[in-house]
Amino acid sequence: MSYYSHHVFFCCNQRDDPNRSCCANHDAAAVRDYAKARVKSLGLAGQGKVRVNMAGCLDRCEEGPVLVVYPEEVWYTYVDRSDVDEIIDEHLVNGRIVDRLRLP
Repeated sequence: MSYYSHHVFFCCNQRDDPNRSCCANHDAAAVRDYAKARVKSLGLAGQGKVRVNMAGCLDRCEEGPVLVVYPEEVWYTYVDRSDVDEIIDEHLVNGRIVDRLRLP
């Protein structure tokens, strides 16, 4: 059994080359902080539940900003906090993948 039921990684990479896409240019760290706080406020955080983490480069910045949810290995993009709310509510709470935000 896994220590967490879900592990959510937000790419927060900042690339040195200003001409290359990176998730940090979309306030990824702030959105990760928001997701982490919301998961905690819903009582979803902790052992056997959900862990939200910052990741370095996940190498999909051109599709980003991006996050990935394990153990299902579902990759998402998002535009704003409402998209992240939908991922939390649908995927983490109800077990339904949010197809409109899912990356192939």
